[in-house]
Amino acid sequence: MQTNKLSIQDILPLTCSRTGTCCHGNQVLINPWELLSLAREKKMAAREFRDLYCEYGGIRLRFNGKADWREKQACSQYVDNFGCSVHLGRPLACRLYPLGRQIQSKEVHYMYQGDEFPCMEGCPEVLGLPHLSVGEYLKGQITDKFEKAQDEYLELMQNIADLAFELLLDTGLAESGDKATLALWRKMGNELPEVLADRLGDEWGDCLMIPEISDDDPIAFVRKHNDLLQFKAQEKFGALPTNQGLHEASVLMMGVALHLARGLGANPQILAEHWIDIAKSHGAEE
Repeated sequence: MQTNKLSIQDILPLTCSRTGTCCHGNQVLINPWELLSLAREKKMAAREFRDLYCEYGGIRLRFNGKADWREKQACSQYVDNFGCSVHLGRPLACRLYPLGRQIQSKEVHYMYQGDEFPCMEGCPEVLGLPHLSVGEYLKGQITDKFEKAQDEYLELMQNIADLAFELLLDTGLAESGDKATLALWRKMGNELPEVLADRLGDEWGDCLMIPEISDDDPIAFVRKHNDLLQFKAQEKFGALPTNQGLHEASVLMMGVALHLARGLGANPQILAEHWIDIAKSHGAEE
């Protein structure tokens, strides 16, 4: 599918017609800060919101509401004849739609996919509404804090993957001739999200998606979350006596990184292959 990159100055039919078309039949992935933001707007605990309204341990919103004219089910937060019930806490994916966002070499790019602007199919009436620049649209959607959270979580994802590398490469595990660890990294990259969530288990799944942190500032929140995960890993894996234990710990940490990656919109299969290639270049075998 064709990807159309945009500049901040590009003018597009971005004024929403508020018909709810994009709230049906889509996939909304969320990070832990967004999950907390949604729960606050719903006036409930993050755990309760996750268990009621999310899938795969909390990385995706459920779409199990009333179907529209296309027979596509609504987001669990969509209320018929009203709209989004958590509008002020909605995640970045919803704020950006129909735009996508990508970071390459620390540079942010906005885009949309397809030969035709996505809103034209379900909401052609937007052509009669004011057109906005990409920059004006982002400002109006108040994306800033949510983009910061997303970028911080991309760094946290790499930090967790680095723990998996350290457990494999810096402990003597790779030098022992271990070939099982990278094989499992690859397997996890190809696993269904529900399978990988089950592999992580409740303890690490909860620590990843519903940490006991309540900071309103997204950067502070994510950095505290990073410290929490690092401390937990050190506590659990700081003095493992056997190669089998190191293998299991490395697999677990890579699983956490890949599961978070999926919630950030990354492709876990591609990431797993990338990280495997890096490990091999440092002496690991498969």
